[in-house]
Amino acid sequence: MTLHEVVLPPADRSLRAVLRRRPFTHHNRLAAAVVLANLVFAVTCDWRGDQDVLTTLVVVNVALAALVRQQLVINLLFRLATSAPKHWPLRVRWTLGKVYHFGGLHVGAAVCAVAWFLPLAVGTRGALPIALSWTILALLVAMTVLALPRLRARHHDLFERSHRFGGWTVLVLFAVLAAVSNPVFLWPLALVVVSVALPWLRLRRVPVRIVSPSPHVALVSFDHGVTPFAGSSTAVSRNPLLEWHSFANVPAPGRSGFRLTISRAGDWTAKLIADQPSHLWVKGIPTAGVGNIDKLFHRVVWVATGSGIGPCLPHLLARTAPATLVWSTRDPRRTYGDALVDEILDAQPDAVVWDTAGQGKPDLVALAHDACRRFDAEAVICISNKQTTWHVVEELEARGIPAYGAIWDS
Repeated sequence: MTLHEVVLPPADRSLRAVLRRRPFTHHNRLAAAVVLANLVFAVTCDWRGDQDVLTTLVVVNVALAALVRQQLVINLLFRLATSAPKHWPLRVRWTLGKVYHFGGLHVGAAVCAVAWFLPLAVGTRGALPIALSWTILALLVAMTVLALPRLRARHHDLFERSHRFGGWTVLVLFAVLAAVSNPVFLWPLALVVVSVALPWLRLRRVPVRIVSPSPHVALVSFDHGVTPFAGSSTAVSRNPLLEWHSFANVPAPGRSGFRLTISRAGDWTAKLIADQPSHLWVKGIPTAGVGNIDKLFHRVVWVATGSGIGPCLPHLLARTAPATLVWSTRDPRRTYGDALVDEILDAQPDAVVWDTAGQGKPDLVALAHDACRRFDAEAVICISNKQTTWHVVEELEARGIPAYGAIWDS
């Protein structure tokens, strides 16, 4: 196929179409909804000077921020959203497919918790409670600042560690503050602590087998008694207290264990490909990701670039929904090896595999739109880098096609 054979219709520039683009994403809408709910309470209720009410507001927002990131809760949200029958109107299923934007609840609740903690700290009395309150507030502000998108992207390791160690410290100090002020708040805080601790209770160091078909990619195989579901991810680490990275699981039907497809994208992945360690740390349980929403649609187009083929592959192998594939990558056999490419083509003999080494950079929007037309698909799921994913999703949705892709909010 050549791009001149693909005719891309004009994008809809109506207000409705504009509201599907950034900054009006479902993630931001959910964050705004949480902030709005807190603002309504602030305007309509008499909370000034009432430390118990302020503490309740902080605890409720902290609990929401923590629980919506809990793996069991995430899996439940996906299960509920994807249980909708396929005969429901496409527009309803289109919206349910945005379930992976749940991180907006985390952001909105976390911001509101910090905002409510300020008057709580100002009104605190007693030497120990004052010291605890202002220490907690300083930590919350630091964590919030480091979570700002630009700082987070530029200093991701610092962001991750500040959230981990800062978050743990805040919970401990808040529990002490509650114990000396009003012990009734220890119960909801205990729920948050359990939520945070659960994944760490399943921390273990497991053997892995790593094959690198090229210096660009590592195929990491696990078989430690866990066979995850298609569309899930696993967090792995070489130093569990400092750095974690999540990758899409690639289970194969009828086989135990799973694989991860890890491409060179920074110091951590480059070292993994070079060193090929015999063991890695894992924690928690397989957690649902964006690919799970394919269950909502009769037919789906998967669009992947490079190692983005990894998250697509388990769905293509398990046939979780009728699908076709558009894969753009550089010299696929040399980069990923004949075995993986043959496995992909066995599952998708009609796939569009675009070799950027020989064919140049494609217009993925045009290819995806054409695949939708030919396959009569209802939706597109794009697995690529941030810029490409957002571009494909926004341009397809502007043309009336439900489109999905990671939003890098976690």
